Amino acid sequence: MQRVCFLLKVRADRLAEYRERHAAVWPEMLRALSRSGWRNYSLFLREDGLLVGYLETEDFAAARAAMEATDVNARWQAEMAGFFESPDGARPDEAMRPLAEVFHLD
Repeated sequence: MQRVCFLLKVRADRLAEYRERHAAVWPEMLRALSRSGWRNYSLFLREDGLLVGYLETEDFAAARAAMEATDVNARWQAEMAGFFESPDGARPDEAMRPLAEVFHLD
C-alpha cells in the first residue's frame, strides 16, 4: 500500500467556500474515488490556505489515471480550479506532487 501526501494552496479569499464544498462532496465523486482505489483520503486545511492531502492506494499513478478517466472528476476539477493558487495554471489534480516519505511509525 502506498501512502501519498501532497500540498496545495487554497486562495485566502475562498477558504470558507472551500470548506463548505468539502462538507458536501458529490456522492458520485465519492464513489469514483473509492472505485479508483483512493483509500483513507483526508484533506487538512490551515488558516493561511495550505492544504495537506493524504491518501493510501495500491498504485497512485493508476488511481490518478482511473480518476482522470471519469466524467465526474472533470466536472469537479473544473468547479474547484478557481479555489487554488496555481502559478503554472495546472488543475488541482494535476498539481498534486507527492512528498517523499522520510519516516513512518507503524
